[in-house]
Amino acid sequence: MDLHSGLPYWIVKNEFFDLYQPLRNHCSIDVAIIGSGITGALVAHELCEAGIECALIDKRTISTGSSAASTAQLQYEIDTPLCELIKKVPEKHAINAYFDCLQSITSIENIFKNTKIDADFTRVPTVLLASNKASVELLDREFALRKEVGLPINYLDAQQLKTYQNIDGIAALQNDTSAQMDAYKAAISLLKYHQQKHSLTIYTHTKVENIQESKNGCKLLTEHGHIISCRYVIVATGFEAGQFLPKKVMNLLSTYAIISSPVDEKMVWPNRSLIWETADPYLYMRTTKDNRLIVGGEDEDFQNPEKRDDLLRSKIKVLERKFKHLYPEIEFKTEMAWCGTFSSTDDGLPYIGPWKKGDRTLFALGYGGNGITFSMIAAEVLKNSILNKKDERLKTFGFNRSSKK
Repeated sequence: MDLHSGLPYWIVKNEFFDLYQPLRNHCSIDVAIIGSGITGALVAHELCEAGIECALIDKRTISTGSSAASTAQLQYEIDTPLCELIKKVPEKHAINAYFDCLQSITSIENIFKNTKIDADFTRVPTVLLASNKASVELLDREFALRKEVGLPINYLDAQQLKTYQNIDGIAALQNDTSAQMDAYKAAISLLKYHQQKHSLTIYTHTKVENIQESKNGCKLLTEHGHIISCRYVIVATGFEAGQFLPKKVMNLLSTYAIISSPVDEKMVWPNRSLIWETADPYLYMRTTKDNRLIVGGEDEDFQNPEKRDDLLRSKIKVLERKFKHLYPEIEFKTEMAWCGTFSSTDDGLPYIGPWKKGDRTLFALGYGGNGITFSMIAAEVLKNSILNKKDERLKTFGFNRSSKK
């Protein structure tokens, strides 16, 4: 299935990783990673750095799935506000999820510092806007709870919001801990880095049809009848992981994004903040290194790729209109637009780890709008699982996590 369509900016901006290397024989490896997007790349990084022999398999050209369409906003906030998440999962796990996401941004930053990879990683603030008067009560509860548990957070009233962000609004929450990057550039750069440093094996245009698991390992059967034998397999294919799961655990959504022509630097909104709102579906905005403006959102339930793609033209107009409402003085000329499919869960948290204890098929499924920070957590947790190191984060993000029903 096509995960996105239109013209994602990141593939135009970067050199294409045009690798064609399908698997042509049976092979054995310690750990097989299915999926070459930013999740698979982060997993490969953690395993390679830990000295774990691994190979990466993808049915497409490298990193041309969902990562190519990601707007790559890194925030500790997840789609479910903390004050609502504590109603869905145990309070300790909800709070831990927020702190884990906060730490993961620094972990991602450190990877690029240590490898000297330029992934356009930049620290920026986040501003969460109250979409209407009814949302102010939500912001009040969210601010009080985050303040109480020690998460970094500031409250902006209407006047402070105008001064800080030049937006005529009601209220907002703000923090200085977020970041943004180029997910496609990050993924291909990490994979190339480990090809050179650790002789990472990559098989492209190789579709895994089935995973057969035994007590000592797994056998992956490809569409052309080749077998990959491994001790563990990590599935990092987003919602396409459904074929390897016993039952459905996610909901599919279509999302839309537009990017402007470059604007004069003086016209970029203040602080280059990541901006989003409390509405559902919410609008989200970021800037780029070359002073382009990205606006995304207008999410709706996914039906099929054709229906998703047919809506792109009308969604462009809606996103342009919403941007104009926030910043009427900034001239936004859409230069590229794209749409994609992503997954969400009922509690807004990802799924990480084995389906059941002892399984050798492990999942790195960063579902939701905070997928990249979830992917970083998954990479660390799964590395620890393979090394037989206990990781408490499995209690928060595992398939058997506790819930309040």
